Amino acid sequence: MNRFPRAVIRVRILPVRRNATRFAFHIPSISSAHCLKNRDFSRKFFCTRPPLRFPDSPGSPKPVLKENIYTLPNLLTVSRIIACPILGWSILEGQFHLATSLLVYAGLTDLADGYLARRFKTQTVLGTILDPAADKMLVTTLAVTLTMKGLLPLPLTVIILGRDALLSLSAFYIRYTSLAPPKTFARYWDFSLPSAEVRPTEISKVNTALQLLLMGASTVGPLVPFDTTLGLQGLQLIVGVTTVWSGLSYIFSKDAVRLVSSKPKSKPPL
Repeated sequence: MNRFPRAVIRVRILPVRRNATRFAFHIPSISSAHCLKNRDFSRKFFCTRPPLRFPDSPGSPKPVLKENIYTLPNLLTVSRIIACPILGWSILEGQFHLATSLLVYAGLTDLADGYLARRFKTQTVLGTILDPAADKMLVTTLAVTLTMKGLLPLPLTVIILGRDALLSLSAFYIRYTSLAPPKTFARYWDFSLPSAEVRPTEISKVNTALQLLLMGASTVGPLVPFDTTLGLQGLQLIVGVTTVWSGLSYIFSKDAVRLVSSKPKSKPPL
């Protein structure tokens, strides 16, 4: 029985990056292995093989991207949503001082959540959906209640609500089509599983600001000692134009919706 030779074999093992989590190793040809002793040792124990590959099996689950949605900016946004029913009630009951206070609170939290998210790097995909949703819920509450009180014309309210309804339906459709399988009811409403990020267009930001300005001025109007009818009518016309314009911008803009990839970013090969 031949004893294993006391050979020092210098083999360079090269890692071949398969992906972010899998590696393969390639042992070069035996010609690159130098036997310092017992050179007659048979090379049949060595073989040259291609790099080992670890392909993903067809049935293997894909990595799932999750994020922490319990952040202070998201909490402020949710509080703004909760304040909407109270705001609507205060307008219908003629409590315009309370309504004005809630409007100020909504404006401050709208500024604070964006600043905190950027300052402490706590942006979430859910936040990009909740923040415009809170603004739209606030505008919808104000539009309906102010129209019921006769402080806002009905045609303008129809334009505002019609645009928001179409955008909301589009958001539900995009959420379903972009959600990674399996598309279950529980996964659809699990907002820690991001699938698409909504990015408001520039005209949409301007439109939201003008809408809130109009709603705020209409709410404060009964409290001021002078007539604001002429100024409000001009602002209503501007808001009607920007509302239609911003709705069309989501259709023709390429950057309004960005799909979130569930695949981890691969590092460049070393």
